[in-house]
Amino acid sequence: MDGSIGVIILAAGSGSRFRQVAGPDKDKLLADCTGRDGAVRSVIEQVLVNLPAALGKRVLVTSSERPQVIRMAQAYGCDVVELDSPGLGDSIAAGVQACADLDGWLIALGDMPFILPSSYGRVAAGVQEDGICVPVLAGEYGHPVGFGRAFGPELMALTGDRGAKVLFAGALVVEVVVDDPGVTWDVDVPEALVFN
Repeated sequence: MDGSIGVIILAAGSGSRFRQVAGPDKDKLLADCTGRDGAVRSVIEQVLVNLPAALGKRVLVTSSERPQVIRMAQAYGCDVVELDSPGLGDSIAAGVQACADLDGWLIALGDMPFILPSSYGRVAAGVQEDGICVPVLAGEYGHPVGFGRAFGPELMALTGDRGAKVLFAGALVVEVVVDDPGVTWDVDVPEALVFN
């Protein structure tokens, strides 16, 4: 699809599993993380660094209680949507509403710092107006997930903690096979901060 595809980075979750291990005051999005390029950055900055330039429209959804994350996102050219709910569905809906005029959206997670720029690009290239595009590693679906324009109303209607998986039923799903472990690697616990 040649139209405008934006990326929505979901960063409003509380990260409770990470906090249980690292401590209640530790925000996983701000934890030091060594990227695949060897540079040490925060988890959220690694995510932002890996977004290809072609994804010009960038929206980060987070809570107002994360001023450092907001400043970082703005420094990388993101529009920021502040949300009081940590719910996945609420975050997706708010992100899509912020750029509803696009031809498609990549839904990315703020705690997945190891996705290669090429994987974002390949998923974006596979987005069709009435389809869903997903990276696949060794038979497992990963992120980011691309949604064509036809899914806009359904994405904006999501609520609570229910994500967009419900939209896969009966949809045209384009699978992009990648050799990128980053598409299934999220930072739920501190041990996951080191990619190996």
